[in-house]
Amino acid sequence: MPRTLTPARRRTAAAALTAALLVPLAACSSNDDTKKDTAGSPASGSAGAAPTANLTVLAAASLTDVFKTAGAAYEKSHPGTRLTFSFAGSQELVAQVSQGSPADVLVTADTKSMDKVKADTTTPAIIAKNRLVIATGEGNPFKVDDLKDLADTKLKVVLAAPEVPAGKYSEKILDAQKITVKPVSQEPNVRAVLSKVELGEADAGLVYKTDAESAKDKVDAVEIPDDQNAIAQYPAATLKDSKNAEAAAAFVAWLSSPEGQKILQDAGFQKP
Repeated sequence: MPRTLTPARRRTAAAALTAALLVPLAACSSNDDTKKDTAGSPASGSAGAAPTANLTVLAAASLTDVFKTAGAAYEKSHPGTRLTFSFAGSQELVAQVSQGSPADVLVTADTKSMDKVKADTTTPAIIAKNRLVIATGEGNPFKVDDLKDLADTKLKVVLAAPEVPAGKYSEKILDAQKITVKPVSQEPNVRAVLSKVELGEADAGLVYKTDAESAKDKVDAVEIPDDQNAIAQYPAATLKDSKNAEAAAAFVAWLSSPEGQKILQDAGFQKP
């Protein structure tokens, strides 16, 4: 005759079955600990925690270095999230959003670019500011002292294209000083301007202060006085079509947090 289990025995049997099922899961989790995250380092946080959100962040080219640092810090403190960055000129990022490219967060280097896709984004928040400097070759071999020197036709000057935020800011400050510059090239983003100067393909170029700081072993930065300069603003917003809206909003909010702001300001960005 079958033996009837008492309630206490049923609970004991259920506990034993649950423990048996968890053994292989724990083994799988321990194997996951060796996997690497998008930054190339072992996954941080709770052991074996699978990502709860994989976010694609479209960000202005001038944020390339600082967002790599910020991304690593964010993933460490939010082990359920993985970040993939796509860096380009703001005008190119806006075009991607307009064409429906899948993404979760957009960060541009000016408010006008963000305004062009306001129907596709939540209300943006300004996370940082920046300013322009004149980048020259290491040691400033051509002795560039101020904006007026960029008008010298013997000097190979490169600027960002007019449709790029850095190009718009450059045009604004040059026009205000009534300085005519004939660039040897106009680049699709500010990092391309910096690269031309780094490689010696240009004698000088207008870039953000943070760009020059990121390459200080290869270029010199000539400061531009405040009354002749322009302030760049960086708005960040969640895309309305994001499939990870909550996680995307959390990352945007974190950029304005003390931890996010410290990383941005340590890289030379100004307070928003």
